[in-house]
Amino acid sequence: MKKLAAALLTSVIALTAFSAQAGEIAVIVKTVNSTFWQNVQKGADAAMKAGGGSNTMTFQGPAAESAIADQVNMVENAVNRKVSGIVLAPSDPDALVPAVKKAWEARIPVIIVDSLLAKGSEQYYQSFLATDNKKAGELAAKALIDKVGKEGKIAVMSYVAGAGSEIGRVGGFTDYIKANSKLTIVGPFYSQSQMATALNQTTDVLAANSDLKGIFGANEPTAIGMGRALKQSGKAGKVVAIGFDGNQDLQEFVKDGTLTAIAVQGSFQMGELGVKTVLQSINKEKVEKFVDTGVVVVTKDNIDKPEAKNVLY
Repeated sequence: MKKLAAALLTSVIALTAFSAQAGEIAVIVKTVNSTFWQNVQKGADAAMKAGGGSNTMTFQGPAAESAIADQVNMVENAVNRKVSGIVLAPSDPDALVPAVKKAWEARIPVIIVDSLLAKGSEQYYQSFLATDNKKAGELAAKALIDKVGKEGKIAVMSYVAGAGSEIGRVGGFTDYIKANSKLTIVGPFYSQSQMATALNQTTDVLAANSDLKGIFGANEPTAIGMGRALKQSGKAGKVVAIGFDGNQDLQEFVKDGTLTAIAVQGSFQMGELGVKTVLQSINKEKVEKFVDTGVVVVTKDNIDKPEAKNVLY
């Protein structure tokens, strides 16, 4: 009888140990309707195949980046179903803090990617993986100045006001322009990450500013809308345009000269490293508090070279 009890106890311990290792990794991004975030998913899938063990992964996001309440609900639902870990790209630096705090209280490790949460919330997540958006904005500004010179008028087409990545990226861009040129900035205009909105806004800006020398589109859907507006208005190649991110549409704009350059983030790396880091946190391994996932300025000259191909999608 004692042998049977001991055997049963050993089985229970083994089962408990297995259950502790197996669980759900919830990857929650800003929207599923963007090739940028779909490329993040590819990276996350690759990390799960490489080292996910018996864990499973779910991938979700709202229909639009501006649907912040929907994203908050997704995080809260993940906490309620007791996932093993969360990889989150917060659409709003403040609105997501209470949900991430709930995860922390439930002892669920959270890895933040792409956009930072509000100051004071650092204890609630294990690591932040992102492009250094300030540096990325500066690179885009430098690329623009190199082509338009240091005097004249330029426009900034942004996306969601207050998003962590937007603050760093557009802030880095405008600060660099102000510090290194006498260029006048029109905007920023906020597309809410809607391509059609960016197209209409850019069309209006081009019509109202016939002397515009340059323009910056600060994320994927905004840059696509901007590029289409330049083509439709006959200004493609006449106004220096710098885009951000690197999907097929934006690559074609670089190749045909609509865009002078695109600053491309390591979106695949964001997903891959995000999942790897959350798995390390689940296993109680030490992780870095910040990881820079990098950015590459892609032009017609380097678009077919390895450094560009590694980040384009």
